[in-house]
Amino acid sequence: MRRLLALLVCLWPLWPGAPSSAHELRPAYLDIRETATGDFAIVWKTPALGEMRLGLYVRLPETCSPKGETVNSFEEGAHFERWTARCVGGLKGHSLTIDGLRTSLTDVLVRLAHADGSMQVARLTPEAPSLAVTASQSTLEVAKTYFVLGVEHILLGFDHLLFVLALMLLIRDRGLLVKTITAFTVAHSITLAGAALGYFSLPQKPVEATIALSIAFVASELARSRPDRQRMSEIYPWLVAFAFGLLHGFGFAGALNEIGLPQTDVPLALLTFNLGVEAGQLLFVATVLLAVRAATALVAIPFAPLRMAASYLIGTMSMFWLVTRIESFWS
Repeated sequence: MRRLLALLVCLWPLWPGAPSSAHELRPAYLDIRETATGDFAIVWKTPALGEMRLGLYVRLPETCSPKGETVNSFEEGAHFERWTARCVGGLKGHSLTIDGLRTSLTDVLVRLAHADGSMQVARLTPEAPSLAVTASQSTLEVAKTYFVLGVEHILLGFDHLLFVLALMLLIRDRGLLVKTITAFTVAHSITLAGAALGYFSLPQKPVEATIALSIAFVASELARSRPDRQRMSEIYPWLVAFAFGLLHGFGFAGALNEIGLPQTDVPLALLTFNLGVEAGQLLFVATVLLAVRAATALVAIPFAPLRMAASYLIGTMSMFWLVTRIESFWS
């Protein structure tokens, strides 16, 4: 089983979908904030490649009209449009639509903050490209939205998944693996909750760089592993997972801070987002283990060389992320 797991690690970082940054693969993002009664500041972010952007466009209700000029810019692999609009009577009770979404392969995350403090967060898809703006979201809608956002975030967080995958390669005992994943879960839940609620914080760019360094560390431990001698990271992997899990939690919190928490349902949104992260993580672990079990009989490759190759590939990918993220400090 571990032979195929190593083979999977060898191939996965080379897969075209694996980006250089864990957070580059995101849906389009629409942020609408009511700055005064009927006046809205709008930020529209769409994925871009160079100066080519996705053909997605925001269509506001007919009661809205633009104020001033639209400011366009390309920043960190995305196209931004910023403008203000005047909507007579506000947006509640109306609908907004993303034109072009039906024929795309992406989703759109919408965050709408009203002047009275209420907030609506929704995920638009090609099957449902419109949002009916309401006075408030139901408890079930809040829970569903944040749970799905949590699942999507971890499944698109290639660095977090690569860290978990490296741990799976490092640990031979199944029971110890369960303990280690649990320690990782508890740790990043602590910092996710604390940072999201504003009790403590760290600057996001250094956090992202250090997360890449944590993957490099596990890759190094994997490369140095010997069958006749266990390293401390193999004897107490749960301690390593907990320590670095605290750091990864700040990464999750950074994404959640971009989305924001509804003021009326903060505990529920935080809980369901975290549950979504855990569900996505468990789905990833289960998928890897099931794939390994299903294909073990078909693959008979010496484990040791593959494990060494996997450690170098993981290390190379993580160091590439580290360099690009440090470079972003000055961008």
